[in-house]
Amino acid sequence: MTSSVKDLVLVAGATGGVGQLVVGELLEKGLRVRILTRNPAKAQNMFNNRVEVAVGDIRDPATLPAAMENVTHIICCTGTSAFPSSKWDFDPSPSWIEWVQLLVDRKHRESRAKNSPAKVDAQGVSNLVAAAPPNLQRFVFVSSCGILRKDQLPWTILNGFGVLDAKEKGEQAIVNSGLPYTIIRPGRLIDGPYTSYDLNTLFKAKTDSKLGVVIGKGDKLLADASRIDVAAACVECLFHPASEKQIFELVNQGTRPPVIDWDQLFSQPTV
Repeated sequence: MTSSVKDLVLVAGATGGVGQLVVGELLEKGLRVRILTRNPAKAQNMFNNRVEVAVGDIRDPATLPAAMENVTHIICCTGTSAFPSSKWDFDPSPSWIEWVQLLVDRKHRESRAKNSPAKVDAQGVSNLVAAAPPNLQRFVFVSSCGILRKDQLPWTILNGFGVLDAKEKGEQAIVNSGLPYTIIRPGRLIDGPYTSYDLNTLFKAKTDSKLGVVIGKGDKLLADASRIDVAAACVECLFHPASEKQIFELVNQGTRPPVIDWDQLFSQPTV
């Protein structure tokens, strides 16, 4: 890919931690950006009217076709918390006693959660794939390390409420679609913007940009991943043909070089 005025990248999940950084990377490279959002006022304020805004919701297929006009690339950074929280948007809002039932009863939990991993990472991503233009040049998806290790610690804990199961279903929808794709599976996300509900957010864990970027295949890596580098990978992969139809894991380890060589990372990933 070479940057062109004809390129238009649709970013889903643009107001999230990785999504905000993806939009910034795209704008810095001179690409046109359209974001898919349920809250256009919030989005315009966040990006200072530098992006196009399409009002839509990946959970509602009827809202997606209008957002796809002239789109050449899609980067999907959507997601929700791995564990039940207010981000799951329970309807109605549960009492303290009801929280106990929600935690132990999966069917009850899913029936009341409007924003669970199953509805966002599985069904929502599948909806976005189905709505994508047939001539799309690339579909990029932010997934997670651990997809192939759900029976191993710490992934069994992370998948306690099905987030890795849902991410895997989203991945399968993308791979089976026939669209050109790149899937990025980051390790545990650190560095701001801090938008998730976990200890890294509580303690503002960060790399201070001192650690190198390691890209692997086969779901064997175990380390944290900077949101900054995950976002960069999502954008850089658009410019590297070797990344097409590939699934990569990304973590931060070792000494950081003066310049990240994305071409080498995508061409010669750690196996």
